[in-house]
Amino acid sequence: MNTTPVHGRQPVARTQGAVAAALPPAQRKEFHREMDEADEETIDGVLRRWWLRAQLYRDPEGDRIQTAVRSGTAPGTPASTVLRRLGAP
Repeated sequence: MNTTPVHGRQPVARTQGAVAAALPPAQRKEFHREMDEADEETIDGVLRRWWLRAQLYRDPEGDRIQTAVRSGTAPGTPASTVLRRLGAP
């Protein structure tokens, strides 16, 4: 895990408690629900996905980035486009 601060802030630790604390209350409830439903095969993926979201919520540019991704104006190439180019199913 990279420990470089994001815009002067320390990154969120990749633990259930740290992720929950970094999320807004509405998101926290959903995080706990998904963690409660996860089994040993899926729990790592659930924690990783929510950890990435928590990192965005702590980033002051997070709202701008999320808006750009949703509107299709973010820089870069969407993963779906790359996979299509590679011929992935």
